[in-house]
Amino acid sequence: MLEMPILHRFDLVLFDLDGTLIETAPEICDAVNDTLQDLRLPEVESERVSDWIGHGTSELLVQALAHAEKTSADAVRVAPDFAAAKDRFDRHYRQRCGTRSQLYPHVREVLQSLRASGVKLAVVTNKEARYTRTVLDAHQLAPLFDCVVSGDTFPVKKPDPRGVLSCLEQFDVKAQRALFVGDSSIDVATARAAGVTVWALPYGYNMGKPIQDCGPDRVIEDFSALMAITAGLQKDLQTV
Repeated sequence: MLEMPILHRFDLVLFDLDGTLIETAPEICDAVNDTLQDLRLPEVESERVSDWIGHGTSELLVQALAHAEKTSADAVRVAPDFAAAKDRFDRHYRQRCGTRSQLYPHVREVLQSLRASGVKLAVVTNKEARYTRTVLDAHQLAPLFDCVVSGDTFPVKKPDPRGVLSCLEQFDVKAQRALFVGDSSIDVATARAAGVTVWALPYGYNMGKPIQDCGPDRVIEDFSALMAITAGLQKDLQTV
């Protein structure tokens, strides 16, 4: 009987946050609608909010206000009252953050298994640090990560590869030994720009488009597929 090939070992696995590790759309939608209610604007449905997730909360709010006010995103960005709307959203999202989000299946056990096998783990998200910390802490995930890069860690966000490249440098890992796991075209573009392998999940927030169309190296149905990394590493160690 032919043996199954040993899966390539990754020394570093990087993850997107929203739509990859944690389903956050319900509480983000709550904060958006809290803000719209304050401004006496019509609420939006959660499916639409899901399509706006990915570029950070500021841009998400731009899209929500543009939709509610029936105007353009550019008009919202330059509106004199946009800063006040952002402050309102920040207040509401701080209250909502971590209240209705939930881990996707198999996330915790896979992260624990990878970490126990000596793989470095990082989060690279466009969510601002103040929200990133709250969500990770709400689900007791923060201790599992060696590095967290948020949307305001650097002057640029994904798809700029700066966050991924900083992790490669920090852990002295070559690009070909790193894997990025995400759920959107933004994540695929980020990984490509950094020269790392990218696997994508089909259930997250990809602006309403099939993740297959983004051309990741692999589409995995859920987090349990990442257990193969650990299995491959264990085989490697047994043959040393």
